[in-house]
Amino acid sequence: MSVTRTKPQPAPADTAEASAPTGARAWIRDLGMGMRFAAGGGREGWVRTILTAVGVGLGVALLLGAASVPYLTDHRSDRSSAREAADRMTLAGKIKRSDTTVLMRDTFTTFRDRSLEGRFVRAEGGRPVLPPGLGTLPGDHEMVVSPALRDLLDDPGARLLKERFRDYRVTGTIADAGLVSPQELFYYAGSGTLTTHDGAYRAARFGYDMSEPLNALLMVLVVLICVVLLTPVAVFIGTAVRFGGDRRDRRLAALRLVGADARAVRRIAAGESLFGALLGLAVGTVFFLAIRQLVAVVDLDKVSAFPSDLRPVPVLAALIVVAVPLSAVLVTVFSLRSVAIEPLGVVRGGAPRRRRLWWRLLLPVAGIGILLAIGRVSSTDQDINVYAIATGATLALVGLSTLLPWLLESVVARLRGGPVPWQLATRRLQLSSGTAARAVSGITIAVAGAVALQMMFASMHDDFNRVTGQDPHRAQLTVNSQVGDGRLAQRMIDEFRHTKGVKSVIGTVSTYATRPGPVAEGDIPPTTTISVGTCATLRELARVGSCHDGDTFVSHTGDRKMNDWVDESARPGKPVDVGPGDGSEAGQELWTLPAGTRTVQARPSPTGDKVDGILATPGAIDIAKLTEATTTAMVQIDPKVPDAEEYARNTAAHIDPLLDVMSIKAVNRDKQYASIARGLQIGAAATMALIAASMLVSTLEQLRERKRLLAALTAFGTRRRSMAWSILWQTAIPVALGLGLAVGGGLGLGYVMTRMIDKQVTDWWAFAPLTAGGAALIVVVTLLSLPPLWRMMRPDGLRTE
Repeated sequence: MSVTRTKPQPAPADTAEASAPTGARAWIRDLGMGMRFAAGGGREGWVRTILTAVGVGLGVALLLGAASVPYLTDHRSDRSSAREAADRMTLAGKIKRSDTTVLMRDTFTTFRDRSLEGRFVRAEGGRPVLPPGLGTLPGDHEMVVSPALRDLLDDPGARLLKERFRDYRVTGTIADAGLVSPQELFYYAGSGTLTTHDGAYRAARFGYDMSEPLNALLMVLVVLICVVLLTPVAVFIGTAVRFGGDRRDRRLAALRLVGADARAVRRIAAGESLFGALLGLAVGTVFFLAIRQLVAVVDLDKVSAFPSDLRPVPVLAALIVVAVPLSAVLVTVFSLRSVAIEPLGVVRGGAPRRRRLWWRLLLPVAGIGILLAIGRVSSTDQDINVYAIATGATLALVGLSTLLPWLLESVVARLRGGPVPWQLATRRLQLSSGTAARAVSGITIAVAGAVALQMMFASMHDDFNRVTGQDPHRAQLTVNSQVGDGRLAQRMIDEFRHTKGVKSVIGTVSTYATRPGPVAEGDIPPTTTISVGTCATLRELARVGSCHDGDTFVSHTGDRKMNDWVDESARPGKPVDVGPGDGSEAGQELWTLPAGTRTVQARPSPTGDKVDGILATPGAIDIAKLTEATTTAMVQIDPKVPDAEEYARNTAAHIDPLLDVMSIKAVNRDKQYASIARGLQIGAAATMALIAASMLVSTLEQLRERKRLLAALTAFGTRRRSMAWSILWQTAIPVALGLGLAVGGGLGLGYVMTRMIDKQVTDWWAFAPLTAGGAALIVVVTLLSLPPLWRMMRPDGLRTE
């Protein structure tokens, strides 16, 4: 009998384990499973998914809007340049008149703080070139207007504006190609008498870039604005993908019972977040498209845009599409690194290690170091490293948000005792300070950035807000005419004096006065100005003392050389030539300056200028002889009369539509600076609204997570008032710590940025209104969260399945 021995065979390998995918295949499988769980997780899963989608969608909409800014500004600038005459900076006489040339003159006016811009046009031939947006050139006393101006003229409340254009008939509408924005008030008006003597220029073709390069200091400011407005958005998106995290972790524990390992569970959780992020991309796109249509009809702080202009730059749009889902996956996996998900629903948060400070300090220190290494930036610099500035500012602000969890944990760990609401709030923060820190990190970054921006704005204020020296208390409007007719100039002054709402008029008729006689070749004949006005007017221009109609004066300023030149031109008892000044004897208009003319000292006029030369009253000279005169009227209006300024502007338009009417201002603000400030206000409003929504959604999500606990507390007799105060403290403590951190970090960043542009800090209290805004945000979020709180405190919240 033989015994056959066989070699023992190894036990068969687990077929499921052998066939389990690894690497990229495992990621694809588990992410797909997580997405299916999110889509088919019932009411509970959909609530969390919708919260995530809405939160991510709000952030995506704002990011898409920011990605559209380059395209928006470029196309607005292109349309503005396209309607400018290509040769507008060339003298009209040097452009040959032809069958296609057009005479044009710019005009500006305002109506109740709304600016109107227009062009007077006159065709010089039968085939005139047309500016963009026009099918035909308007004829004499015809107007082609923008749609917004057409609607304004049809508005019964704009009766005074319609009266201003009473001599013109609207014959058409400017197409979009000829407008900078849909709400722009722009027009073309035909004139049958327009000439180059009226200040018109000749256009042979259109297309001229009038834009100016951005000042280097403003470029630094723009970079910081972009960082401040967009960094909180990125933080908010990272917070949104964590909504419902605690409840999700408990649900994922069941997957351990069917054999999923810890890594697979994390990937499945990332898949759930990925589904919410992808849905958020779709929701954000819908929000963006809705806002895109809204910007055409809403004039937000005098800013509007065509929907076609709000188009994200393709590269930036692609970056958003990739970065948002990727960040959702990474944030979820990173957040689960200290969470042990075990079978039977046991979730262990790991050993509660204290957060470390040293690595959190590296980010802000690195950011400040980069900014300091850039050195000083002057307004004349052409090459600025905007990427280094953006990187440094971003690291500094993000570093503050990484410091907040450590600060919050350190503070709340030391809080003991107090009233019941205080204990409920502090105990909740001690158990889960990370959630509260995430909710507040957005406002921390926003306030810190806003403090830095406010410090920069304050330090740059004097560079872009120039004191004009004008006195708006003595006059509010100045009207200038190039009319070469003294009689018409006198009519202009008289009509203003009889206009409703006008208190007084400082009107002068001015021309050049030249000393007659031969002049050596190459020399300039002594010349000064002669200004004719009433005694009341002359008292506003010089310290004339006693004055009667028929008197004359010679006005001196503080410049001795100019005074000597005036004395050579204006000699009492000697003639001066007040004619057109063409150099011929036939063109001379001699007038003798009376022998008893006194010398007086000039004083600043309401426009801030000092008028030197000859001052004469109407009785001393016949202004009809001043054939090349210009007229200036400084108008003082009665603030008690409604629309007094509009009546004055209407009078100017009826005298001559080409009159230049300008407001007298004590401070003149740079247009680029004003545009950036306006953009900051709009962006800040959108960002703060997003932060408020973030805090509200986060608070509601935390309440939903604790629904059973809230109901249990109510069942044990906890008062509603105590619960409401606990919610307030639970919001206020993190926000207060975040604001304190933001103030310190913002002041530091602001100092470094101000030093970079070589300015001095002029406003160390820039944080005061911002902290008040943060306090108001606490109250608003608390009030909005009370109705859901009352619902969740009902006894049915104890019911479970």
